[in-house]
Amino acid sequence: MATKQLRLDVAQLTDVGRKREHNEDNMAYVIPKDQQIMAKKGALFIVADGMGGHAGGGTASKMAVDTIDRELRSSRLAKDDPFLKSAILQESPLPEIIRLAVERACISIFNAAQEDPRLAGMGTTVIALLIRDNQAFFAHVGDSRAYLIRGELIQQISEDHSLVNEQIKAGMLTPEEAKHSRYKNIITRSVGFEEDVQVDVMGLIAQPDDVFVLCSDGLANMIEDDELRDVVQHSSFEEAPRKLVELANERGGDDNVTVILVTMRPP
Repeated sequence: MATKQLRLDVAQLTDVGRKREHNEDNMAYVIPKDQQIMAKKGALFIVADGMGGHAGGGTASKMAVDTIDRELRSSRLAKDDPFLKSAILQESPLPEIIRLAVERACISIFNAAQEDPRLAGMGTTVIALLIRDNQAFFAHVGDSRAYLIRGELIQQISEDHSLVNEQIKAGMLTPEEAKHSRYKNIITRSVGFEEDVQVDVMGLIAQPDDVFVLCSDGLANMIEDDELRDVVQHSSFEEAPRKLVELANERGGDDNVTVILVTMRPP
């Protein structure tokens, strides 16, 4: 079923948490009001979790969100607009477009850090979702996450670029041990810490009533996947982000907490 026959609903919230003085997360979503334009041009959602101190972390995550948005807007205005090309999922030009946007954000953040000593070492995670027609494309760097909730199923779409995830894959830690590891906040890839970054890009065909969840690790580290699913399913869509943030804060609120929910529903 095509997106032009559906509508996108969005609910979102960001919170400083209980332990941090500043919120270094940033998020954005861009949804054309006209459904036909949205079906052709797509809707964009981004969560970025900055690192490098208040000045650096907040700057990096803001630059990432702004650059990715700007790059996709520029692609839509190009003479050879890739958003106007109808293609099956595997042949769509859009994964490459969103990958390049994240790479350009990486270069911009890296260069800014070289020019200002106060920003040295800054970087950010990125999880971005681009929905066009019934196709959903994700671009991912770091340990912010994307989930799909489809009926009773919840599936993590992104793979954490983190030290503990590498240890899990190597058989050095169990998933349960990883939750309590002192290294759980160490990421192995970020946008802007180095000039280049490898961006994971993936795509899927969306179905009516799918719910996509984009979140920073301030949420993902504090709740289990089935708890996330249950809150989304048993709350009003608009209230679910607040309940998720409250749950993370009740369990310590160790980090900034950001969540965007996106669902596709019949009109």
